[in-house]
Amino acid sequence: MQDPRATRRLVGGIFRRQRAATALGALFWSLHQVCEALVPVAIGTVIDRAVATSDGSAMAASVLAIFGLFAVLTMAWRTGFWFLSRGTYEEAHLLRMQAVRRILTGAGIRTDRQTGELLSITASDSLAAAELIQLGARAAAALVGLAVTAGILLRIDASLGLGLMIGIPILVLGLNALGPVVERRTAAQQQAAGLAAATASDLLAGLRPLRGFGGVPEGVRRYRRTSRTSLAATMGAMRASATFLGASTFTTGLLVAIVTAFSGWFALQGRITIGELITIVGLAAFISDPVLGLADCVFQLAISRASAARVAELLEAPPRAESGREPAGAGSLVLSAVVTPGLDGLSLEVAPGEMVGVASASIPAADALSELLSGERLPHAGRVTLGGTDLADLEHASLRRRMLVEPHAVHLFGSTIGAVLDTGDARSEADIRAAVEAAALGELGDTLEHELLDHGSNLSGGQRQRVALARALLADRPVLVLRDPTTAVDAVTEHRIAAGLAGLRLGGAHATLVISTSPPLLARCDRVVFVAGGRVVATGNHADLLTRPDYAEAVLR
Repeated sequence: MQDPRATRRLVGGIFRRQRAATALGALFWSLHQVCEALVPVAIGTVIDRAVATSDGSAMAASVLAIFGLFAVLTMAWRTGFWFLSRGTYEEAHLLRMQAVRRILTGAGIRTDRQTGELLSITASDSLAAAELIQLGARAAAALVGLAVTAGILLRIDASLGLGLMIGIPILVLGLNALGPVVERRTAAQQQAAGLAAATASDLLAGLRPLRGFGGVPEGVRRYRRTSRTSLAATMGAMRASATFLGASTFTTGLLVAIVTAFSGWFALQGRITIGELITIVGLAAFISDPVLGLADCVFQLAISRASAARVAELLEAPPRAESGREPAGAGSLVLSAVVTPGLDGLSLEVAPGEMVGVASASIPAADALSELLSGERLPHAGRVTLGGTDLADLEHASLRRRMLVEPHAVHLFGSTIGAVLDTGDARSEADIRAAVEAAALGELGDTLEHELLDHGSNLSGGQRQRVALARALLADRPVLVLRDPTTAVDAVTEHRIAAGLAGLRLGGAHATLVISTSPPLLARCDRVVFVAGGRVVATGNHADLLTRPDYAEAVLR
């Protein structure tokens, strides 16, 4: 549940950090509004003192003055926009980095939001929240413009000025009353859109297992339901927005029409001059800009506050553990009586120097195991430990230095294979060559300079798997977990990969867990753990386990 105090703290922090940008932006935009308000005054003055008197020198001076007024007006807006844009994007970057740091460092955060929602918050909501500084400057500038306009009208005619000073606050307060409605609708729309994005992301990531057990129709049905909920929320937000904008436009137009009508009546009575009438009509047309600006600020404020609340919820989410801890050493990877959807009391241990295979005909069981080890889910019961410390209690950076979980879905980042294999750790040419050859990627000179399109889209599925495997091997973590690393390669290449993997990872201090039903990989493991019904039903080497019909049915193809 969102805490309003957290949102207020976040908003207060935004304005404190960007107080200089906000103040300078508001100052220059206020100057722009003052100049805008003075344009009708200048035109009215020219008519009264130059046009009506046919004074050539006064006309020349008036032209120069109006030119200077427009020069100041334009530069004031551009300068204010520069200060506020810089402050907005700096703050958005800071919020984005804070959010990413909270998610990825320390012990992580406890949250019910899915990965797609977290991505939406860090990407779009951070920017929308940072735009609060622009809204503050716009509101301040609009108020200055309205104050100057009211002062000019009071000077020309007290009744017009007083009417405007009374009408504008009533109009703004009435529009402000619609703000909470827009904010609620917008928050619901953002929540629904985030859930739809998260559902789509999860379905794409899990498309292979969905196809495996025939869950595609159910996945489509769930996404359709989530998408329709998002559509309904979006339509509700758009209706609230349209109502708000319609009301603001109508009431502003009505106010302008009333001021113009009274001004014309006063001119006919001789209470004001023709130049003053033109000034009043120009101000009446101008006044719609700051009033609609205030109305738009109310609308945008609802959006930015909803986004700020989501960002604040993420930044102040409780950690998964009180503090991220360092494990005593690399130690063993141990699962003790783990219960979670797909697993029912699973227990296994991978000690340093071992390469252990986990074979299961159940895709949900394999998914559950890889997600537990990667931290994507927590066990309902039992423990998952590394070196005697629960994974959930480990500091993220420390955990990543000790264990790498390479998922089945391959993500490649870089313009060449060499860039993809750059893990940030200094590796010798011999290490790179060994990892490339173990992954059956070919000769070193022919491989690293191979150019990649976006995310390696110009590679085949098997090539992508082999690049990802080489990257994982090159990272050289004490504990390596591989999930189906050879499903897209041919049988000959699969045997080469199995031999290369065993050559690099067997023995020494390395611990390797291979979740797969590949016979060549399982044959190279020190031992194989056969999982059925969510628990270990047999343990042994691959050749011995093949005497079990259920194991043979699961791995032979």
